[in-house]
Amino acid sequence: MPLPIVAIVGRPNVGKSTLFNRIINERVAIVEDRPGVTRDRNYARASWMGHQFSIIDTGGITWEDSTIDEEIRAQAEIAIEEADVIVMLADASQGVTSLDERIAHLLYRADKPVLLAVNKADNPEQRTDIYDFYSLGLGDPIPVSGSHGTGIGDLLDEVVKNFPADAEKTEEGVISFSVIGRPNVGKSSIVNRLLGEERVIVANEEGTTRDAIDTPFVKDGTKFRVVDTAGIRRRGKVYEKTEKYSVMRAMSAMERSDVAILVLDASTGIREQDKHVAGYAHEAGLGMIIAVNKWDLPKKDSSSGKDFEAVIQEEFSYLDYAPIVFVSAKTGKNIDQLPKMVKEVYENKNQRIQSSVLNDLLLEASRLVPAPMVKGKRLRVYYMTQVKTNPPTFVVFCNDPELMHFSYQRFLINQLRENFDFTGTPIKILPRKRK
Repeated sequence: MPLPIVAIVGRPNVGKSTLFNRIINERVAIVEDRPGVTRDRNYARASWMGHQFSIIDTGGITWEDSTIDEEIRAQAEIAIEEADVIVMLADASQGVTSLDERIAHLLYRADKPVLLAVNKADNPEQRTDIYDFYSLGLGDPIPVSGSHGTGIGDLLDEVVKNFPADAEKTEEGVISFSVIGRPNVGKSSIVNRLLGEERVIVANEEGTTRDAIDTPFVKDGTKFRVVDTAGIRRRGKVYEKTEKYSVMRAMSAMERSDVAILVLDASTGIREQDKHVAGYAHEAGLGMIIAVNKWDLPKKDSSSGKDFEAVIQEEFSYLDYAPIVFVSAKTGKNIDQLPKMVKEVYENKNQRIQSSVLNDLLLEASRLVPAPMVKGKRLRVYYMTQVKTNPPTFVVFCNDPELMHFSYQRFLINQLRENFDFTGTPIKILPRKRK
């Protein structure tokens, strides 16, 4: 099952982004003390008391006539439509406004759990001065302070209480992967070939697939779940409401995938949109496979495959760990290889290396390339340990983390790849000072 989704909505400048950042414990959303800073939805993963969920930060809702205001409101409405639980945020310092009342009426029609949080209740006096908000008809207002962190636990307790009964349930032993790419590169055709049936509508026009569709199947005794996502366009170029909804669902699909198959179109070459799609998946820490589709269309010679690989490696230098496969959804060429590749990438992404083995590697690496000098001070690396899988994450203890230049981190990553099979998975290095 997909993770439950929580949407934060409200009028401009009530502190939605500050609350969002507080909940995910990161500074992701831009926070500035003026209305209209958040225009698009911000999407992140969060957890509370063992519950995993996705959370959406939306722009401030108004009913102004400007194009930007209409766009922001449409974005918020999409988030409301997608969410399992809605948090309406108001401002204790300003009291109930007519805009709050209008937003509350909008939420009445949502027919899903709505929690009313009153922000900027920074001290005991302000926390008791929230009774006017009962007039919004959304139940007991919950006083919070996004800037100070007070009341956040109470709010999240109520949030998780309202999750759907079947939320967060996942079937063990199932490898989940998404098929991603810009519109009309053949994602749905690849899915249909994989499944051996016309499961997903295919048409020769952009934007045919409007939703993300989860489909389980079994291949060579391994259970898979494939998510065919709507084609992703650059966020700033997407204006149609249904298209925006599709992009959001595609992001959601990536969030609940272990591996992503990035589909490129051999007949059109690599475009800027392809790079943005790849960037989303890379930032999400997914395992990656690059599938070049429509390899039956272009005229090719014996070197064309190598030439195309060289272009991919140049355009996607940060995805040098991703295997490349040339496929044709039309003829079925190499499609049967994809499940096997997904399984291999998944296993690589989840492997764990013993600390003793890592430190032998670290010792040998130090002999090959001595740690660099930075501003007259030498980096000293003491030991390495793996702290997490999916993706593999390693902590390197040293005398001063600031001395560990990204080039040396890159060197360590390359050493890991040379000694262990991490094909298809990103690797993270976290420098820490030895205590």
